Amino acid sequence: MLDKRIVDLRLDHLEDVKAKNVKEPFEKQYKYGALLGSGGFGSVFGGHRISDGQQVAIKQISRDRVQQWARLSGEANMVPMEIALLLSLGGGSGSVPGHQGIIRMLDWFEVQGQGYLIVFEKPQHCQDLFDFITERGALEEPIAQRFLKQVIKALQFCHSRGIVHRDIKDENILVDTRTGDIKIIDFGSGALLKDSIYTDFEGTRVYSPPEWILNQRYNAHPLTVWSLGVLLFDMVCGDIPFERDEDIIQATPGFTKRISKECQSLIRWCLAYRPEDRPTIEQILLHTWMMENSEDIGDLQGESNIKPSL
Repeated sequence: MLDKRIVDLRLDHLEDVKAKNVKEPFEKQYKYGALLGSGGFGSVFGGHRISDGQQVAIKQISRDRVQQWARLSGEANMVPMEIALLLSLGGGSGSVPGHQGIIRMLDWFEVQGQGYLIVFEKPQHCQDLFDFITERGALEEPIAQRFLKQVIKALQFCHSRGIVHRDIKDENILVDTRTGDIKIIDFGSGALLKDSIYTDFEGTRVYSPPEWILNQRYNAHPLTVWSLGVLLFDMVCGDIPFERDEDIIQATPGFTKRISKECQSLIRWCLAYRPEDRPTIEQILLHTWMMENSEDIGDLQGESNIKPSL
């Protein structure tokens, strides 16, 4: 049975954010396109905005699949936590500023008796990092470094807004194949950031840390750092380090590619068995490997050179 928790959202920067009373129904504003993907959360379709033809992605969420609800300040109706988190990250038409490394929600709708539709920007020339690695193979270290820096800076923004993503993985990162810029997507497993222990987890098991596998308990920051270690390994080796619970508990990645000692050092630090032995995300940015210069990292798909790391 689903644990359908209700959270009163009381973030300072959301004081002026209210549920949007849409004057025109979804059908008057947007048109569906092809199915892009589906899963336990629902389905995602392409589409476009009728007024200007802007390409969008439309996520359908069934009401009975929503596991966390939020009550926005000043509003009686509850909304899925994902919508509330996206609003706090600059989604919708509010005045909250967003971040270039996080996908932007353009609009959302409640479909009476069914569920919710979330409309996102749909960046052009993008593919998710899973497909990017599948097509290209293990990434050169400077490219992996650039991607990881951007992911961390986007996560720092999330944390500054009181939000933890909880499902950082290659499938939830979009890569612009022209510029090398990334965007984090899918906040369906996200939650409000807190210092205390979490006892629920809706992310991806093979990216989860030993403390969750063993005790179903974790803290937000060590969980995030562990997933970044899995992600970095995935990028430079071409696949994730652990497939089974037993492997996660061992916390000993076996490097399948020839990568630098500095990169191995950072991965092992992030994948430390004990949460208290892992770095903070700020310490990751200061690691020797992350400080290496990567001004020219070539092109991604033969289209153009991607910009120097910021």
